[in-house]
Amino acid sequence: MTTTATVDRTAVRLDYDELAGFTAEVFTRRGLAPDRAEIAARALVHGDLTGVTSHGLANLTRLYLPLFDDKRADPAADLEIVADRGAALLVDAHDALGLWSARAAMDLALERAGTHGVGMVSLFNGTHFGCAGHFTAHAAEQGALGFLAGNCGGQRIIRPPGAAEALLGTNPFSIAAPAGPYPPYVLDMSTTVVPTGRVRAAARAGRSVPEGWLVDDAGRPVTDPTAFDRGEAHLQWLGGRPETGSYKGYALSLMVEALAALLPGAEMGPTSTKGRDDNIGFFVLAIAPGRLRDQGTFLQQSEELFGALLDAPALDPDSPVRYPGWPEAQHARAAREHGVPLAAPLFAELEAVAAQHSLTVPTPLGGTR
Repeated sequence: MTTTATVDRTAVRLDYDELAGFTAEVFTRRGLAPDRAEIAARALVHGDLTGVTSHGLANLTRLYLPLFDDKRADPAADLEIVADRGAALLVDAHDALGLWSARAAMDLALERAGTHGVGMVSLFNGTHFGCAGHFTAHAAEQGALGFLAGNCGGQRIIRPPGAAEALLGTNPFSIAAPAGPYPPYVLDMSTTVVPTGRVRAAARAGRSVPEGWLVDDAGRPVTDPTAFDRGEAHLQWLGGRPETGSYKGYALSLMVEALAALLPGAEMGPTSTKGRDDNIGFFVLAIAPGRLRDQGTFLQQSEELFGALLDAPALDPDSPVRYPGWPEAQHARAAREHGVPLAAPLFAELEAVAAQHSLTVPTPLGGTR
């Protein structure tokens, strides 16, 4: 089964490896060791590679470089294992850059899963890690199941249903599984209708947002994305309003808070007095099916499972049945072939970053078309 991905002809397109290399150089200039900078760069560029641009390079100047400037992320920090129980570990990240530490935690979980069948890392003092699906897909690519959840530290931007005060963050989580010859199944979601990055991306682009993303204090729909950062609008939980299932999104957010923050002792939104995303907690889980049953049989059945979905009859032949992870994989394939598409204003931001760090931004592939 083949799918032709659409190529954006209006964006500035950059070679993926060159773009990741440039981003790694920026992180190196900020104090990361070269090997860690490479891991962090590919985690960040993953957003643009797969089309999840709200979590891509748009956050380099908005989020990650300010973490270094404000000394809220330590580029030289190492993970410290505080408690080791074989299959389960408690880890202090010491404010290491989350784009690196999430991968290190997943690798540690995979290592323990190889011995015990399951590996769990409960981490505190973490920082923002970008696309959770990048790290769970890493597990799936090795034939394992991966799970990653992160609370938002002390950040309080979402109100529990019926509450007048925001107490929680978007609390994302991801799960991934192998799919045989097909792209891995990768669910990567916030527990709100959309993450804050998509609202801010719309604000930067001067676009309105659909009704259902934001509401005001009285619960009326808001379509102006700039109202969010002015404190005049609030994100809605996954499910929308109480009558359409918002309690499910709220409950999932509390699941993440319990697993990722309560378990390791990270900052918890409802009890925080800081109000920002420091001391984020991670819950990282890797499961090695081959330690429980025959790995070959597991992989065969995973191919059958996801193949059956892809072969399901579609109501509209132009909109075939897919699963989470498939569209992102197709976008990544096209981006590797034709270049990673970046909006012109974002490319201009990278040029400014390059000048600041005495670097050269990659040359566009054919420029803007």
